[in-house]
Amino acid sequence: MRGITKRFAGVTALTDVSLTARAGQVLALMGENGAGKSTLMKILGGVQPADAGEIRIAGQPVTLEGVRDAKRLGIALIHQELMLAANLDIAANIFLGSEPGAGKLGLVAPLARREMNKQAAALLARVGLEEAPTTPVGALTVGQRQMVEIARALSASARIIVMDEPTSSLSAQESARLFDVIRQLRADGVAILYISHRMEEVQLLADRVTVLRDGRHVGDLERAAASTDKIVALMVGRELTGDYFPPRPAVSSQTAAEAPLLEVEDLLVSGAPAGVSFQLRRGEILGFAGLVGAGRTELVETIFGVTPARSGTMRLGGRPFAPRRPRDAIRRGVCLAPEDRKRNGLVLPMSVAENSSLPNVGSYSRWGWLDRATERRVAQTEVARLGIKTSSIATKVVTLSGGNQQKVVLGKWLAMGPKLLILDEPTRGIDVGARAEIYRQVAALAAEGVAILMVSSDLEEVIGMSDRVVVMRERRVAGVLERAAFSPERIGALMTGAAKPEVAA
Repeated sequence: MRGITKRFAGVTALTDVSLTARAGQVLALMGENGAGKSTLMKILGGVQPADAGEIRIAGQPVTLEGVRDAKRLGIALIHQELMLAANLDIAANIFLGSEPGAGKLGLVAPLARREMNKQAAALLARVGLEEAPTTPVGALTVGQRQMVEIARALSASARIIVMDEPTSSLSAQESARLFDVIRQLRADGVAILYISHRMEEVQLLADRVTVLRDGRHVGDLERAAASTDKIVALMVGRELTGDYFPPRPAVSSQTAAEAPLLEVEDLLVSGAPAGVSFQLRRGEILGFAGLVGAGRTELVETIFGVTPARSGTMRLGGRPFAPRRPRDAIRRGVCLAPEDRKRNGLVLPMSVAENSSLPNVGSYSRWGWLDRATERRVAQTEVARLGIKTSSIATKVVTLSGGNQQKVVLGKWLAMGPKLLILDEPTRGIDVGARAEIYRQVAALAAEGVAILMVSSDLEEVIGMSDRVVVMRERRVAGVLERAAFSPERIGALMTGAAKPEVAA
């Protein structure tokens, strides 16, 4: 790709960007949210046209009029935001638009359908997803849907595969399986363009690294030179000094003796074999670790009132707490930033300002009229605090990058001054610079006395941010660890069942 330039409604997303990918190599594409990575890859995938520049494949200039042209040329694009039809089964999604044996009007004969299921089963085995091809996609977890996306890309026998944050919703086991698939594809001569904010993944997989900043190409690094410090310096335009994770003060004896803010006792959620019990103090960051499907999201949704508990009790601030709907939880000062921001965290056609005020819109009204001035002021405060990259608070959230959308979700809850803030995968798809800022904000909230319940599949994040960690396995509590007992090996053993359940004293 040479001299690629792209503009949107007066905003220049890419300026004279060049990129070279080689057969049989993994090229990592890195940059902060809004740097232009996804836009550049959408141009390569035929999703969007470039305003200037050229694309050459195997030395020959090509014209991409749309996604079909890209597929014909052997380019497969796995988007950061999942693009599956939830009402169709896995096999239908994998071969959507290219069904083997499809007749008129796209109808698939029974014999052809059996062949499609057979091919789909082989692809699912390749990515390690143990689900029948006839399973509806709507019944899958986010992590399982990501594996279907990867299987769909593999079905096209592509020679160039773009993976945009492919592990953002995967467990450690699923990620390891994906890495094996990537290594095999590389050995087969496929060019892999890999977008990720996870340094350990890049250093594990990448043969080269290309870095974008503010829509411009700022550097290339060969594997031997691609240290974390050099990559981060190129991404943010400066050296990041110190640890990404703010120091957490030791829990004082006075704090330890205080009554907990949240008490959960034998809380039984739908599909769980046993109740869950834990306590959370004011000013504490309580991390929840576990594999995808361990039941963490279901638990926090029950605490927030999304789904009712089957049994058990909760107390908040010493008073009974049994929310029947999210509004009940919000009124008691409990807020949830959900894992799936597009489905549950945002109204995408609405603006940044409108999303910021939505959960507390009643406080912005005067005599039945919405106070737009207050709404704008609050939104601008959160945009500045979290470094949300947007041309205006009037910009529709759907046009923002995934990471900036996640910041809007966080900002709308921070504006409400919560007593208990639940964060479900808070840094999914967020770059290193923005992660450091979010970590500082979370630590600052805890220092002010806000209780933080944080679900994360990133062990480094769980260990770096938490005062205590609750490890879940198969919808049960496998262990509760104090900070002095943290280690990736210990937490990982509890997550996978390699260690006996344990509870901190």
